[in-house]
Amino acid sequence: MLKRAEVHRVAALRNIPQDQQSSLGQFFTPNRAAQLVASIPRLPKSGQLRVLDPGAGSGMLLAALAARALEECLDVSLSLVAVELDSHVMPYLKATLADLKSTVSDCGIKLDYEIKPGDYVELRTGVVDVLSQAEQFDLVIMNPPYRKLSVSSAHRKALSRLGADCPNIYAGFLALGALGLRDGGQLVAITPRSFANGPYFDQFRNFLLDRVNLDRIHVFESRSTVFSDTGVLQENIIFSATRAASPGSVVLSVSHGHTDEIVMRRVEYADVVKPGDSHRFIRLLVDDEDTVTAETMAAMPATLGDIKVEVSTGRVVDFRSRECLLSQPDNESYPLIYPGNVRNGLIEWPRKLKKPQAFAAREPKDQNFLLPQGYYVVVKRFSAKEERRRVVASVWDPSINSGPVAFENHLNIFHRGGEGLPRNLAVGLSYWLNGSVVDRFFRTFSGHTQVNATDLRSLRYPSLEVLEQWGGMLEIALPEQKEIDAKVAAMFELLGGQAGE
Repeated sequence: MLKRAEVHRVAALRNIPQDQQSSLGQFFTPNRAAQLVASIPRLPKSGQLRVLDPGAGSGMLLAALAARALEECLDVSLSLVAVELDSHVMPYLKATLADLKSTVSDCGIKLDYEIKPGDYVELRTGVVDVLSQAEQFDLVIMNPPYRKLSVSSAHRKALSRLGADCPNIYAGFLALGALGLRDGGQLVAITPRSFANGPYFDQFRNFLLDRVNLDRIHVFESRSTVFSDTGVLQENIIFSATRAASPGSVVLSVSHGHTDEIVMRRVEYADVVKPGDSHRFIRLLVDDEDTVTAETMAAMPATLGDIKVEVSTGRVVDFRSRECLLSQPDNESYPLIYPGNVRNGLIEWPRKLKKPQAFAAREPKDQNFLLPQGYYVVVKRFSAKEERRRVVASVWDPSINSGPVAFENHLNIFHRGGEGLPRNLAVGLSYWLNGSVVDRFFRTFSGHTQVNATDLRSLRYPSLEVLEQWGGMLEIALPEQKEIDAKVAAMFELLGGQAGE
């Protein structure tokens, strides 16, 4: 049965026009990945199970769920509802579901199904009144589409009216899936990991976690294996959550891909979603080293506010200031810093890059884009995929290039009230941010290469006194990673052992 469903999936994938697949964000679930998703929900031994797949594709997830019911010899009656928008896929979905019904009926399991053609967001939000908002399910299982939603899009506006601002269509499917559950019902989904942190998903996380509590999260270490036949590179997770349940423990698991050995551990809910975290980041401490790292970070005594430091994105958005950008500096211009200038703990300027290297403040208003002379810690907002660290920091050194400086918008800038930092504080911050402790902690809640100012504000830091004392012992240019980590470990001694080893 699963082999036949996989044949339907591959045929459906081949039948979709390539430009349409991209525009709809279609990534069909391979057989082995579907089996892993279907293994996660709690299934009753008997009774009725009402199941919704809101973006059913060729029906692979429903096939995997039916196969599990057969394998476990469940005395259940399966009632399946499949929603699908794409007419190219519909014949394969019908074939898969008809095959499921025939096969499981022969084995003594009752199965009925209903296919609802259309756009799930439109059906569920009432734009098209076909899928009743009152209709509730025991299980919503999904591999939702993935594409960005502009603020002006009809989908995003419809979701916002329900209180769920969703910057990507997959978040909209998750929000509506949670609403479609009965109390005690489960939501199980394979999705990008990007919703776990960042300001763009703040409102969505609050909407989701107000309605469901997480039960299980599975992390894939590989970005390429799960949807390899669609060519997508994405950090994916599978998660399950229960509607109107009390927070308990969460099972965290990890594997390289969907066919590899799984390592599992159980942690407290508060270790995943910390009480009092206004952003409600979802943190994934998948092994003991992650736990030690989280404990080390929690032991840091200071926030950015405590050390009187702020972090903001660079002020120059280059396409809005084209008339001020120069490829080469002149006597009337100021340094313009891009991510490509960030090198080994220092900012190398000027460099031979394809980006402008100077900012000419031609009008009085252009002075607002400059920061006064001083030491600044600069962190790339987007780290390259091949870089070892997600958080890549460097120091702007005014003793090398004096005068005001302009930073481009793809950088995060640590400053003090719009002015520079003391030299030793800047150096201490740079080493802390470039250490493996921060990098590993950052990876527990971020599955992408973007580093937001909000993320940096959420970290904890050594005390102001320790950072300044420590920074006074260090050179600005960074050594190899092993030596950075050795110096971070030595810094813990200045904290009096608060952070452990």
